[in-house]
Amino acid sequence: MVRAAGLRSRIVSDSSATTTWSGAGKGEQLWFLGTLATIKVPGEASDGRFALIEFLFPRHASPPLHTHPQDESYIVQEGRLTVQAGEQRFELVPGSAAVVPMGVAHTFRGDTARVLVLSTPAGLELLVRDGSVPALTPTLPPSETPRPSAEQLEAIFRVHGQVNLGPPLPSED
Repeated sequence: MVRAAGLRSRIVSDSSATTTWSGAGKGEQLWFLGTLATIKVPGEASDGRFALIEFLFPRHASPPLHTHPQDESYIVQEGRLTVQAGEQRFELVPGSAAVVPMGVAHTFRGDTARVLVLSTPAGLELLVRDGSVPALTPTLPPSETPRPSAEQLEAIFRVHGQVNLGPPLPSED
């Protein structure tokens, strides 16, 4: 709150704004490329300012090296995440966080991790929706879960501004 010359500031409320929340284990659950993605706060709830997605990554899950038009923040809840962003490589453990700015080439490798991913502005959740099928259970998907073909996936990335630049992060074991 800003105060000047002894005057009180007022908080102006927008009566069209709606509070949004997502309870534990709740949200739009999707099987996305071998992961469980739960959209906890969709971009529609923040007028596109951000979206919050909880991912359950299986061991060794890793997307290709890529960029996209959103900042991507990670908050590790369980497990471990190795992140490669530009020339930096670092480990995130439970309680740690990182921000990869939009346009920075990055990838990561999960070690059976539960990670909150903040998309700023919103948009990553739209890519996830377009490349997913609804999750039938709140678990990692079974191996027979349908996935987009390579051509379909490339089209989804293109529509959402993701540019793939290289291979996933290699396994170290």
